[in-house]
Amino acid sequence: MKIPGIAISLLMLLSHSSAVFAQIPAVSGDICVVDLAMKIDAIANRAEFSRSRWGILIQPLSSPTTLYSRDSQKYFIPASNVKLLTTAAALQKLGADFRIKTSVYSGENGNLHIVGRGDPSIAEAQLKSLAQQLKQRGISRVNELIGDDSYFQGNAVNPNWEWEDTQAGYGAPINSLIFNQNAIELILSPQAIGQPLKVTFAQPKLTNQWQIENKSVTVGQNESEFIEVGRDFGQPLLQVRGQLRFGAESESAYVAVVNPAHHFLQQFQQSLEAEGIAVKQALVASNSRYLNQKLATIESPPMAELVKETNRESNNVYAEVLLRLLGKSTGKMPGPQEDTMEVGLKELKTTLTQLGVNPDSYVLVDGSGLSRHNLISPEALVQTLRLMANSPSGSVYRASLPVAGESGTLKNRFTTPNRVILQAKTGTLNSVAALSGYVEVPNYEPLVFSIMVNQSDLSTAKVRSAIDEIVLLLNRLSRC
Repeated sequence: MKIPGIAISLLMLLSHSSAVFAQIPAVSGDICVVDLAMKIDAIANRAEFSRSRWGILIQPLSSPTTLYSRDSQKYFIPASNVKLLTTAAALQKLGADFRIKTSVYSGENGNLHIVGRGDPSIAEAQLKSLAQQLKQRGISRVNELIGDDSYFQGNAVNPNWEWEDTQAGYGAPINSLIFNQNAIELILSPQAIGQPLKVTFAQPKLTNQWQIENKSVTVGQNESEFIEVGRDFGQPLLQVRGQLRFGAESESAYVAVVNPAHHFLQQFQQSLEAEGIAVKQALVASNSRYLNQKLATIESPPMAELVKETNRESNNVYAEVLLRLLGKSTGKMPGPQEDTMEVGLKELKTTLTQLGVNPDSYVLVDGSGLSRHNLISPEALVQTLRLMANSPSGSVYRASLPVAGESGTLKNRFTTPNRVILQAKTGTLNSVAALSGYVEVPNYEPLVFSIMVNQSDLSTAKVRSAIDEIVLLLNRLSRC
């Protein structure tokens, strides 16, 4: 039974737990194109996958000639492969050099107005920069510090996301004033065996603002490790459960903040006071009226870097910001039944359709892939990957993807003696695994592919292992 107001815990698998990626043995020998289908079918048709759905499309990067197809025009839940579409549209519409500005304006009666435009990269250093700029302007006292959080309109939390996900840092609310990606970082450290984990805040100032319900424990070396963190929506209470081994390194866990604009303003007020600028009152307002004099400004990294963070680290907060920026790029105010996210979804489809992607090949409800209501065909992903590779933003787009065995979410995959030159986006939800991207084949031409598995009751590691086997087959492809 679920108790109203109490958050359901979130399971976080640790990098050194039993759920690490399976290691795939290297296999040598070329594969002729005519034999590719038989070998892929041999993997996908294994008895263990009899209840799973596979969606696969493999084509040369140079042309839409199909080398292998399996339900490639059918819809699948794509998980974070959605980010391939979101980042493609953002680059196409806004350009690789686009930056997000956060500005402070003067107001009446000694007020200051900080206007946010959704920069997801703001942390303490950026707020300190704003405070220092204001200090250099001679400002020493603020009557009212007003945070304008109205740039993005509508729901901060996607109504299509699951209840558990909205508590975690990866499911944080999306608004116009974002600090530390709207998440609170907890550091969990093992103590003596049998003792609860030590819970500390990465930002010590938050310690007195939250209560901790700690039901975790330190265990022996042969025990499994996991962390569950949850949040009470009715009171400032964080719940910690799980276990870490004695002597193990500390682990970070992230919980979404409840009131992100207030959280931002609180942090900015502290930055101002650290520079000797006294603040009498701080409040959040929408569409606040301020004078035209701009007193301080900070900018985000360029879009090329925002897209890289989105794809390489599979950052949901960044992806959702990009979607809303697409909505703002139209210059149109949302209608009575729309918000910035909804406008962004429409603009994403318009932009990708202009690029050449079949608009009927996908249905999206968010920009990150966290929702299970998203539907994408392998066809849509392959089209997007090919068309983007041949666009002016092609090099930036490809460089944003994780590299097998080297970076991002692929750092620990394809660790075989025979190197696989692969740039691809991962995607994972319960019963869902996906991998789509580019592979440079030594004895063949470059390929573009999408592999998705849905409705699987197997472990994520086992499904990923099978997906990786298929990619390794592609790496052996030859013109024989």
